[in-house]
Amino acid sequence: MVSLDGKVAIVTGGSEGIGAAIAKGLASAGAAVAIVNRSHPDRAAAVVDVIAAAGGTAASFVADCSRVPDIEAVVDAIVQRFGGVDIRVNNAGVFHPVAIEATSEDIWDVQVDLNLKGAFFLVRSALPHMERCGGGKVVNVSSIAGEAGVPSAAAYCASKGGLTNLSRALALELAGRNINVNVLAPGNTATAMNAALRQDESWRAKMRERTPSGDDFLSVDDLVDAVLFLVGDGARKMHGQVLCVDGGWTAW
Repeated sequence: MVSLDGKVAIVTGGSEGIGAAIAKGLASAGAAVAIVNRSHPDRAAAVVDVIAAAGGTAASFVADCSRVPDIEAVVDAIVQRFGGVDIRVNNAGVFHPVAIEATSEDIWDVQVDLNLKGAFFLVRSALPHMERCGGGKVVNVSSIAGEAGVPSAAAYCASKGGLTNLSRALALELAGRNINVNVLAPGNTATAMNAALRQDESWRAKMRERTPSGDDFLSVDDLVDAVLFLVGDGARKMHGQVLCVDGGWTAW
């Protein structure tokens, strides 16, 4: 059992889906959790309430993690509230699957700015606070779309593939400062972001055929133990690695 007693964790995109499940998992292991979201403070507050009801510690913060001033301000607010940062989970992301002809500059920018640029500046902003705490753990939540191509999702694939290589570069730079940077690459996971796809039975059948375990969409809870491993002492010698939790999708 991973113990995170005394640790402070930041989870972006923590108001629902994968982020909410990760926030609850970190809190259950003893961490004080800062849940950052942009648009749904009521949902973030509900996650905080669930954590508190289970005896954990959490608070919600509002920020647009595609904007550097917002990132810097929210990290400062979290440090003021909790005293430091030990764990960073960069989970906030956006997915707009459209064909190349329909990919406008705005559709490209909104995905790259949040999924890739935001993750970098979140690490940069948290870095001095993590160093003051003696080091820490960074988990960048990518996707199987960062490991392989997905049709009609070029911008998303670019952002997630970039996030994976960004994580390797950061690992090289930060390993000597006692900071582990690794990647969680979920497979198709049932969240609000892909609700439309989950209504398409032909797509679900294709995913079941393509996934060795026979899953079409994983549960968010299937990802929590992997994050707990990556932020725990058992992963202390892992740097710049990609942990795919995908029912075997990337094994093909």
